[in-house]
Amino acid sequence: MVLLRRVIGDALRARRQGQHRTLREVSSAANVSLGYLSEIERGQKEPSSELLAAICDALGARLSELLREVSDTVALAEQMPGVLVPVQDEPAESTPVAAAPVHKATGRGVRQVTSDGNVAVSVRQDSPLKATLRSARVRPADRSDRDVVCAA
Repeated sequence: MVLLRRVIGDALRARRQGQHRTLREVSSAANVSLGYLSEIERGQKEPSSELLAAICDALGARLSELLREVSDTVALAEQMPGVLVPVQDEPAESTPVAAAPVHKATGRGVRQVTSDGNVAVSVRQDSPLKATLRSARVRPADRSDRDVVCAA
C-alpha cells in the first residue's frame, strides 16, 4: 500500500529542492513551523487542505498540479504488479515492467522497473513490510528538469 502522506511529502520536497529553496524559506512564506513542514515532507504528518494550499502558494505551485502529480504516482503504483512483495537479492539491470529484475544496493533489494519512455520507476524493499517506490518523470523537451517522487 502506498502512503498518501509520503507521496505528498515527497512531491513537496521535490518542488522545494527544484527551486533551490530551504525549509526555512518555504515555512516562513507558508506561515508554518519549520519542524512541521519537515515532518510533512518526510511523510510523518498529513497536512490539512488549507495548509497544503498555503505550502503550494509559498512554492508558487497550483494545488491542482501537486495533487495531479500525487495522483499519477499513486495510480502508477497501483498498476505495478507485486510492488510490495519481497524481492530476491540477485544482480540484474533495468528492464520493462514484465520482467522486474533486482540488484543489490547497500543490502536492500532494489527492483528497477520502467513503465514507458517517460517514466522510470524503482522499488526498494526496506524490510519485509516496507517498500519505497521512486518514480522519475521526464519533462517535455522544452524543460530539462525532472520531478522525482518517492512513496512507501
